[in-house]
Amino acid sequence: MNKKNSARHSVTTLEHPPYSPDLAPADFYLFPRLKMKLKGHRFGDSDEVIENATKQLKELSKNGFLECFEQLYERWKKCVDAGGKYFEGQ
Repeated sequence: MNKKNSARHSVTTLEHPPYSPDLAPADFYLFPRLKMKLKGHRFGDSDEVIENATKQLKELSKNGFLECFEQLYERWKKCVDAGGKYFEGQ
């Protein structure tokens, strides 16, 4: 979600510190899909990795990202319901 849409929908943007144990959409949506698409490929150099990763990212659907944020909402809700206490995936 970009700043323009956040403001339009009265969404407050919070900073997400690096190495935070909190949920991030990239952890459960973006990175696993990218990893799956690039797995098993041999790249000659970093430019080739960047080119292939960029191609795969552009092929991700808008509906997929919508689903990602719906899943994020459900995961946040579980965390809130658990009172911030640790729990295994349920």
